[in-house]
Amino acid sequence: MSSATVMLMLAVFGACSVEAVEALTIVLASGTTRGWRSAIEGTGAALVVLAVIVGAVGVPLVRYVPIDAIRVVVGALLLVLGLSWLRKAILRASGHKAKHDEDAIFERTAASLRADGSLRGRRDSIGFVVAFKGVFLEGMEVVLIVISLGASQHRLGDAALAAAAAVVLVSAVGLAVSRQLSQVPENTIKTVVGIMLTSFGLFWLGEGAGVRWPGSDLAIPVLIGVFGAVAAGAVAMLKTQAPLPAGTAPRSAETEASAAERLGP
Repeated sequence: MSSATVMLMLAVFGACSVEAVEALTIVLASGTTRGWRSAIEGTGAALVVLAVIVGAVGVPLVRYVPIDAIRVVVGALLLVLGLSWLRKAILRASGHKAKHDEDAIFERTAASLRADGSLRGRRDSIGFVVAFKGVFLEGMEVVLIVISLGASQHRLGDAALAAAAAVVLVSAVGLAVSRQLSQVPENTIKTVVGIMLTSFGLFWLGEGAGVRWPGSDLAIPVLIGVFGAVAAGAVAMLKTQAPLPAGTAPRSAETEASAAERLGP
């Protein structure tokens, strides 16, 4: 297994772990307040739909689309996605944006669901929809990452395997603690994943456009190092520019929609 494949699988695993934590928070809130039957059914339905999307889009993409065309399109998508993750991670690390709080998301979601009453042990359409929507929305970003990274190297199977491993691991931990995963260093993972996605995106965009990187795949670790240094420098610079007072959340955090309705990292 090449170093590029290993880094690809690590990037997929990290990104999918973050999305799985956010989806699991919603499922746990639905299960504990509306009943586990509906939450599990909604989760299962969403996973089936996502698997169908991967099979319907990813497999033909890998088999029939020229690799250079895939790399240009995928590289551009990953670059945009990675820079978005990295921008938010830098703002959170420097104190200019509130960190993602799974505890608060859990409590908001649970409170909203309790307002409609509990229907434990019975099939509940609200619990089903909340679980389905949470898993599907978070899962769509996983699908994008799996198809993008997998198709760009014709490693769709490896990317899907890394995503499945992340989902299984996060689910196992979630079932063990029976609550939200607030102790997972999600913001740190997002920083690392943002750097890796940005690096892969630039690398494959260049390859698809005909750029011959020095050292071929060995250029990827170099790009990761460069973007990591840039991110660290940006955090250090922003920390000197009036960060948020301790305990103060920005307006965007106060008005953030409930976890069942939000989209993106």
